[in-house]
Amino acid sequence: MSFVKTLATLAVGFAAAKGMEKFQKMGGGAGLARSMQSAASGGKIGPQVGALLERMQVPGGAGALGETLKKLGGQVQGTGDGAAMGLGGLMSALGGAAWAGSGNARDMLGALGSGTPPSGTMELNAQLMIRAMIQAARADGEIDADEQARLDEVLEDLDLDERAFVAAEMARPVDPEALAAETGSHQRTAVYAVSVVTTNMDSPAERAYLDRLAAALHLGAAARQRVHKAMRLPQVL
Repeated sequence: MSFVKTLATLAVGFAAAKGMEKFQKMGGGAGLARSMQSAASGGKIGPQVGALLERMQVPGGAGALGETLKKLGGQVQGTGDGAAMGLGGLMSALGGAAWAGSGNARDMLGALGSGTPPSGTMELNAQLMIRAMIQAARADGEIDADEQARLDEVLEDLDLDERAFVAAEMARPVDPEALAAETGSHQRTAVYAVSVVTTNMDSPAERAYLDRLAAALHLGAAARQRVHKAMRLPQVL
């Protein structure tokens, strides 16, 4: 059982559930999509995402993206370009948090790109990030039945305990203050960054959720700006 793997699989699952067009409007996907606007059109998106991760100085870059996709199971690999976009969004978020000074995010990136089993502390951090990602995705209540079915299909590669954990988190009330209360000072930037991955940046309600979360985390504007800049996202006001 690995909650680091679950975190990566969930990022891919949200990309598959929302579809490429919707996901590209969301946090991590939006940043990657903006960066790819000048890239050559057509062909597979995976190599473009990998190259962008390297330019964004995400540790491991294209190599880590490819290796992690191989490890996540057949259901994930079957989502094709959506898998690259979802995992790329997560890696850009963790890279942004690491660039803003988060050692936890840097360690998580290392675990995603290597075959080294994650430590117990890293697994606990991954559980917290899973909670953050799910809370942000549900901030406007828009996970419909079809999206849930696509998400469940990708999550089939997880074991029963991992799926039960995700299901329990999906049933929790959306409460950024409660999430922040469970977040240690060294986890704040990473929790915020992975929340951005599943937030629709065009939605006032979801941007308001991020504002509430940042306030509850005592994460100042400068720290948020660093994360958004690294993820190629619009700056916060």
